[in-house]
Amino acid sequence: MRVVVVGLGVQGRKRLAIAGPEAVAVVDPVVKEGSPDLRGLPLFRTIDDVPVADYDAALVCTPDGAKVAILRHLLSHGKHLLVEKPLIDDDDVVLEGLDVLARQNHAVCYTAYNHRFEPHIVALKEVLDSGRLGRVHLCKFFYGNGTARDVRNSAWRDQGLGVFPDLGSHLLDWTLQLFGKPAAEPELWRASRFENRSFDHFHFGFRGGPDEPTPTLDYEMTLLSWRNTFRLDLFAEKGSAHIDCLCKWGPSVLTVRDRILPSGRPTEAGRTLVCPDPTWEIEYAHFKTLCATPATNIANDLWINGIFRKVGKLALPEGEKK
Repeated sequence: MRVVVVGLGVQGRKRLAIAGPEAVAVVDPVVKEGSPDLRGLPLFRTIDDVPVADYDAALVCTPDGAKVAILRHLLSHGKHLLVEKPLIDDDDVVLEGLDVLARQNHAVCYTAYNHRFEPHIVALKEVLDSGRLGRVHLCKFFYGNGTARDVRNSAWRDQGLGVFPDLGSHLLDWTLQLFGKPAAEPELWRASRFENRSFDHFHFGFRGGPDEPTPTLDYEMTLLSWRNTFRLDLFAEKGSAHIDCLCKWGPSVLTVRDRILPSGRPTEAGRTLVCPDPTWEIEYAHFKTLCATPATNIANDLWINGIFRKVGKLALPEGEKK
């Protein structure tokens, strides 16, 4: 498969490294000719400049505002595409139009959430599907990094809902993977701007209950965690599960505990991984598999988009620009 990387920022450089010899060109409006980041590949300033006969697929790693026009161009020419999360728009009709365009032209339109392929998340999904833990009461997610100053120094990143769509989109995608769509409406519990113009700390969730088909889901994310941190704590009727750290920050630990009735110290099993982040390569292989039977995951984007809008209305004062 011949691949074009569109946008050579942090994510674009990662995608280019994973694509390796399958990459045939780079598109970026500001990268300098001859930059070592290009890895010797030809450089184009816009996707329209790349001859459509020269590639089969594109990895789109641009700021959010530029994505839709690029995706329309690619899909209208039947090119498969992987686009960095989140795929958002104020109007669902825009995303629905991309879905229609992809299907009409038998092209993949895949929004990338590499954390779906985190080994311990995959293992947790298997535990939940096995029924070992029974009904899940509560799942708490904490995702924090220390990029507040980097975001503040970026005009296009430090705006609107800030950390919520950036890190919260991963948490919402994990929700779809592990539990499906919550039945309850989302609630905002805290939204703060401690150092940035946009939100750099955010806390929201879905309130479950005995009669709800999905558990209570509690999400906290921040740009003020000076040591990068991920934590998942899941409590269920027959036990609990806990993930401490992602592979990219390692070591990453999964612990599953079996409840002792009526009370007592649970039995537990743990697994620790110390390895480079495997998710980028796994996701790229997944994307290539999808290209054999073109499809989209825009239905997920539409739901995530809807949650952004609902919670955003609660977080932003009336009339303030998202």
